[in-house]
Amino acid sequence: MDFLELAKKRYSVRQYKPEKVEKEKLDKILEAGRVAPTGANRQPQRIIVVESAEGLEKAGRAAKIFGAPLIFIICADTSETWVRPFDGKKLTDIDASIVTDHMMLEAASLGLGSVWICRFEPEILRKEFDIPKEFEPVNILAVGYAEGDPSSPDRHAAARKPLSGTVFFEKL
Repeated sequence: MDFLELAKKRYSVRQYKPEKVEKEKLDKILEAGRVAPTGANRQPQRIIVVESAEGLEKAGRAAKIFGAPLIFIICADTSETWVRPFDGKKLTDIDASIVTDHMMLEAASLGLGSVWICRFEPEILRKEFDIPKEFEPVNILAVGYAEGDPSSPDRHAAARKPLSGTVFFEKL
């Protein structure tokens, strides 16, 4: 399957089968995050893997995790994040999101479903998982075997704006 085919096939899964994700698949997902590019190759990502019932319950206090048997809490070490010198922009969110995207697409390539979660209470995550103040929780990625019928890869024709609505050549 080529990349565009994989990207169109992936969809946000909001209901999971209870079966665990195999260690070999977990390791491949983590490797995809490890090799993701980051600003100035600083690699500020810090990933908390949560797959125990107790850990998933703790995560569920901060966010709706849709019954996923595995989640990743993707944090960024703000002391290691590259800062653009011209305006002081920290790449914290960008780096963590690139890592999350690589992991999400690797999960899809392995036949797993996922949903990217940004609606969570950071302070609850910090407390439940002892996240130090210099580590910013940026994303949660829920992963597992999807329950129910997958979304059609053809849905993008109607659900997405045409290229002419988002792409401009030379000026806006």
